[in-house]
Amino acid sequence: MNSSAPQQTIGLTTISRTVASLAVGVVHTLERAVVGPTRIRTARGNAWEAICADRARADQRAALD
Repeated sequence: MNSSAPQQTIGLTTISRTVASLAVGVVHTLERAVVGPTRIRTARGNAWEAICADRARADQRAALD
């Protein structure tokens, strides 16, 4: 009885996704170690900083007018 199961191959996309996933994990861990858990940038933090910067620019424009 000769039953051969289909062999799965690993493609370049699988390898690059794996490498990218590992790189993100390393960067995230390194950022936690360097800046601490309270200083990690998040999407919410980035959005708040952008809002504050927009408000500051609007205040400067209003002061000039």
